[in-house]
Amino acid sequence: MQAASGVPLIDLGQWFDGDQAQRAELVSTLDGALQRVGFLVVTGHQIPPQLSADVRAAATAFFALPPEFKRAYQAKVGGRGWLAIGAEANGYSEGTLTAPDLKESFVVGPDDPTVTGTDSAWFAQNVWPQEVPALRGLLEAYNDQMHTLAQAVLRMCALALGQPERYFADKCLQPSWSFQANWYPPAVITGAPKPDQYRIGPHTDFGTITVLDRQPGAGGLQIDIEGEGWVDAPYVPDSLVINTGDLLAHWTGARWKSNRHRVLPPPVSDMTEELLSLVYFYEADPVAIIDPLPIAHGGRMTMPPVRAGDFLRERYDAITLSESS
Repeated sequence: MQAASGVPLIDLGQWFDGDQAQRAELVSTLDGALQRVGFLVVTGHQIPPQLSADVRAAATAFFALPPEFKRAYQAKVGGRGWLAIGAEANGYSEGTLTAPDLKESFVVGPDDPTVTGTDSAWFAQNVWPQEVPALRGLLEAYNDQMHTLAQAVLRMCALALGQPERYFADKCLQPSWSFQANWYPPAVITGAPKPDQYRIGPHTDFGTITVLDRQPGAGGLQIDIEGEGWVDAPYVPDSLVINTGDLLAHWTGARWKSNRHRVLPPPVSDMTEELLSLVYFYEADPVAIIDPLPIAHGGRMTMPPVRAGDFLRERYDAITLSESS
């Protein structure tokens, strides 16, 4: 269950199918892992492998469309639709000036027209490519599964800190989640990367938790682990990677890490390597006031309350590249 180095492997089946003792063991392991590295590789997560495979196939069909078709769905960072290569430089969020990230993304989020006011942008209408009609139904089913998993993980997190089970979940009832299918094109398309260029530059995630379904590759995910440096994320078939984001780290008074990670550039040693990741970013209700866990109850630092939507928007703005940059 627990590793002294690298990224720990955890079986969430102990939560879904285990008894009280097994659940207690799991949440204790979870707390230790999130303090040390902020990342987990999880099995037993209840997501049907065939659904993930079908989503990946439909997303691949979208990214294979000619650019003039994809441009009809072009969006800004934080919006809905297609992000072209060069739209983001994730390293900017931590002050690392990198070249634009070498990826394309297709982004969807919660679509609720009843939300109005300053927070309505978090619940904007999704755009669905008519050229790949299967994508909508598959993503709606997949994101429903992700929501259920994310809520379960937040309940585990609450118990790991000795809090009521819905301590986190009750402020994530109408969350500003987002889903990205990230296509990492091969070097034969992007050309050789610049010295400071990545598929995704070094950064931390912004929300509560991120759930990643990834493929293995030389230009893959690395995590910056204290005392170990940049470590390749282990790949376990049919597993998911879960990590804590900035908002949850803040919420726990910096008890848990929101750890730096990056996706390496396309390898020139294999000019044809392309990867496609499915990434679910779970956040919180944009209007929620997040009161960090005090030191007396396990927090590491005294931190101010924040409004979730403002906290996230500041970070999205930081990674957005203008057309002229």
